[in-house]
Amino acid sequence: MSTPAAKPRLHIITGSTRPGRVGPLVAQWFTDQARAADAFDIELVDLAEVALPLLDEPNQPGEQKYVHEHTKKWSATISRADAVVFVIPEYNSSMNAATKNALDYLYVEWHYKPLGIVSYGGISGGLRAAQAIKQVGAALKMIVMPDTVMIPRVSSLLVESTSPAAGRTLAATPAMDRSAVTLLDELLKLTLATASLREK
Repeated sequence: MSTPAAKPRLHIITGSTRPGRVGPLVAQWFTDQARAADAFDIELVDLAEVALPLLDEPNQPGEQKYVHEHTKKWSATISRADAVVFVIPEYNSSMNAATKNALDYLYVEWHYKPLGIVSYGGISGGLRAAQAIKQVGAALKMIVMPDTVMIPRVSSLLVESTSPAAGRTLAATPAMDRSAVTLLDELLKLTLATASLREK
């Protein structure tokens, strides 16, 4: 009997780092959707925990001559991924600084990895943040997904959990759930189709 092929590894990256952020709740909802689909091995990555300082490497990222331990760890984290989904807020009509900084730290490690986006914000649902990260992803030779999960008026979807210890949760709409399923389906197709490009 043949052994089943390993699932591709998906990193779901929480981009917001500020106190009181909504990002982890959005990331948890999307992670639940991804686990239900059961198509990827999932690794949750929180930029607040990664805690990268403002880019402080003396060499160009493309050279991969990293000096600092935090960069080496970040490189190893992203190298493990076959695909990534960034969960990002919109700040001042663009992506937040921590997300851009995390992207700028590396270059080769991002190559040929499908990039999915879950954006959230006010009435636009983080549309401008999504557009901004797509441009950066393309420059990093990522395979940018045209589908984006956009969550407008995210604050209106926050509810107190029935368990006081659990705090707030995100009450997703049916449209959000459908959008997440579509993104995951397309992400899997592209991840499998481009696997040979990521072979070392």
